[in-house]
Amino acid sequence: MYPISRNSARLALRELTVDDVDAVHAIYGSEPVTEHLSFTPRSRDQVGGIVARSIASATTTPRQEYALAVTRRESGELIGYTRLATDPHQQQAATFGFALRFDTWGSGYGRETVGLVFDLAFADLGLHRLWAARSPLNVASGKTLLAVGMTEEGRIRAHVHVRGAWRDSIIYGILREEWAAETSS
Repeated sequence: MYPISRNSARLALRELTVDDVDAVHAIYGSEPVTEHLSFTPRSRDQVGGIVARSIASATTTPRQEYALAVTRRESGELIGYTRLATDPHQQQAATFGFALRFDTWGSGYGRETVGLVFDLAFADLGLHRLWAARSPLNVASGKTLLAVGMTEEGRIRAHVHVRGAWRDSIIYGILREEWAAETSS
């Protein structure tokens, strides 16, 4: 499926372009934003490579990765990055993650972003299950994932090696029928 375009009240998801490198770098190059992610801040060149790979993967068949810009709907300003990747080890399942620019935190954009990802995954792609992982110290992310209807499913011990140490991950999941029940209520 290409191109992706999804809208909510305040946000939109769209395909990345080469012009997005600086805006994505403002997210992935930020120490506060990457504090709980699985990597340390990225250089502009590294982000350029991520954006280029994301653009290239968008037109592969079958498409297995949806790396998308999160923008303010009215202005088109890029404020976040989200990635949904199908899981080759599970039928009709995918993992997703997102990061928002630090100055947008606390505005409800996280929930709105995840809602757009759910709509893409379940309504557009017909997936059965989505899952996400967070750092145990990222309490705000945990609240967001629970608020959108995900279930905390457990902990993967020593899952990610970052900043010179192994870190656990807390895992969340949601099924299509759970999403459908949430959206119909």
